[in-house]
Amino acid sequence: MKHLFFLLFTFSVLAQSPKEKIQVTDLLKIKTAGKPIVSPKGNQFLYTVTSIVDDPDKKNEFVYQTHLYLGSLQTGESRALTSGKNSISSPAWSPDGTKIAFTRDMGAKSQVYVLDLAGGEPQAMTNLPFAVSNPVWSASGQEIYFQSSFTMKEFLVDSVYNKKGLVPSWTLEKPMLSGVAKKLKANPNGNLDEVRAYLAQNEADKKAKVINRLNFQEESTTTSDISIPAYFKTNLTGKAVLLNNPFSRWSDVEIASNGIYAVIPADSLAHPDKVLDSYIGFGSKVIYQKVGYRMSNLTLSPSEKWLAFQEAKSTGVQNAVLQIISVANPSQIYKVPIDRVITQVKWSSDETKLYFTAQNQGGAPLYVYDVATKLVKQMTDNNTGILGFDLTKAGFVYAKTGIENPSEIYQQSADSVRTFTSLNTGWLASKNIVRPIKHTFTNAKGQKVDYWVMKPTGFEVGKKYPVVLEIHGGPSAMWGTGEASMWHEFQYYAAKGMGVVYANPRGSGGYGSDFLAANVKDWGAGPTADVMKALDLTIAEGWADTTQLAVTGGSYAGYLVSWIVGHTNRFKVACAQRGVYELSTFMGEGNAWRLVPNYFGGYPWEKATKSILDRESPYTYVQNIKTPLLIFHGENDLRTGVIQSEMLYKSLKVLGREVEYVRHPGGTHELTRSGNNRQRIDQMLRTYEFFSRYLKIQ
Repeated sequence: MKHLFFLLFTFSVLAQSPKEKIQVTDLLKIKTAGKPIVSPKGNQFLYTVTSIVDDPDKKNEFVYQTHLYLGSLQTGESRALTSGKNSISSPAWSPDGTKIAFTRDMGAKSQVYVLDLAGGEPQAMTNLPFAVSNPVWSASGQEIYFQSSFTMKEFLVDSVYNKKGLVPSWTLEKPMLSGVAKKLKANPNGNLDEVRAYLAQNEADKKAKVINRLNFQEESTTTSDISIPAYFKTNLTGKAVLLNNPFSRWSDVEIASNGIYAVIPADSLAHPDKVLDSYIGFGSKVIYQKVGYRMSNLTLSPSEKWLAFQEAKSTGVQNAVLQIISVANPSQIYKVPIDRVITQVKWSSDETKLYFTAQNQGGAPLYVYDVATKLVKQMTDNNTGILGFDLTKAGFVYAKTGIENPSEIYQQSADSVRTFTSLNTGWLASKNIVRPIKHTFTNAKGQKVDYWVMKPTGFEVGKKYPVVLEIHGGPSAMWGTGEASMWHEFQYYAAKGMGVVYANPRGSGGYGSDFLAANVKDWGAGPTADVMKALDLTIAEGWADTTQLAVTGGSYAGYLVSWIVGHTNRFKVACAQRGVYELSTFMGEGNAWRLVPNYFGGYPWEKATKSILDRESPYTYVQNIKTPLLIFHGENDLRTGVIQSEMLYKSLKVLGREVEYVRHPGGTHELTRSGNNRQRIDQMLRTYEFFSRYLKIQ
């Protein structure tokens, strides 16, 4: 009897054991499912899983690893098809469903491999001196199409794929020089042509970087060269054939049975950096073109009679429009009636419906457009995000993110939903997950603004808690329970005893073009009013300690953090990450510089625009910043540029303010989302540690 009582008591204690709080290193446990791809027979599907694992080559480092899995839609079972340290991407079924093509990372140069499901190891189909991507099978299953790219300088001297000596049709914009340099002997003491050959050799040997192009800033470095897309096909013996003149700069290619559809720059004579318009072409034929617009995301219907695509104005701030065009009669074109940022698009097999995902009010639902009725129907809710999907005989299979779980694969039919994977369910079972509560208010422009409130883990009624206001970037990004990028950070701060508030202020995606453009020429005051209203409404709930407020955000949100602390002293501490603080400088320093003319209507040398840029730059108000500020920037971030952070930091130091500046070596603008995992953890911990100097947190 005593033994039975002891067992019952032990079971009761275990059943009531409190769940663990989210830890910073739980970031390393998150696995992410890729887009499912259903087999031609409809009984199986492929998907990828990205994990964070110990770096086999570097102690105390972690790397991303992506592998391929095969799932059965009948049994619900799955198995890994690849393993090892070389990641794979872009899986594609052969037409008969017996083989799978994919690319495998082989150092810096990924190559196409084919796996026969009957058995054996994946076989390399390409062995090229450059990286390749996006394999697509031909209808016969005897060939594979794939994509790569050359730099212009590489292709000009390539003896295999440029035997005809192709040259660009556009000017290279070298002052007083035109055409491609002649191949002459390099001689610093020779004639002018030989001197030029010598200087060209210095460039090739990386002794000089001569820049003549407009868009010379990439994500992490500068370049004087131009990347030109190249499309190939290979038979199963591995011989690759170039299909296009790379100087034509195709993109968004769709392979048809009788040719290739592509998005092509509208002006072949102007330098590519200056050509924003594009058209849809098929060989030498123009399928669709509209002056002042660019095309993207081509999706050919199964019969090849229809082409879905997105059309957007080349300048300004607005959502792209999803359209359907008859390839035989291009005057027959239909606009899909939805004003949202659209991602994946998929035709039904009978072409009566077009399925797609789109941002909407904090989620990324699945939608269906009925071609006959011209109506759009939302298929899933706004509380979750469909990250990739495919159609099955009975419904759908999709990768989904939600507040309960950042990533799993689900199978849905008309009357049921089955969780197919358990990538994260195991470790999450013992974790205390805080569930955000969604609220809405009407701002001064009469627009509905959504915001979410997370109370601290272990919240107790009657106690007061610090609160951190989190702000998203973009400015056209969107947050919500259906957006996965901030899942861990929000849960971590809640676990540290802070309430978390985040909103989608005017200018966010997911609410239509009018809302998206509501911050044009108003990056500062308007969005600030929205996020501060969300904070004030949270404070009105009665549990927030108004003397213990923090604010943080990255990119455009770094901008808004610095704007806020330059206009109010309400916050005890603040953190600005990889932000833009002086808009005229940003015009020259960041590769996202077109945000300046698109949002502010001109350039810094124009008097009217300059006055707006000065008014809207947080740096203009730097002398007003009294709030202790932590500044982050990746040293290789050229999307916004590190000078932005250094101007802000140095000025605050001169002013004698409390400020700390952290640079992450090698870090780019994507550091907190897909960067070095030690640096991701480092940034989160440094933010927490800095906040703890001023806030009463755990």
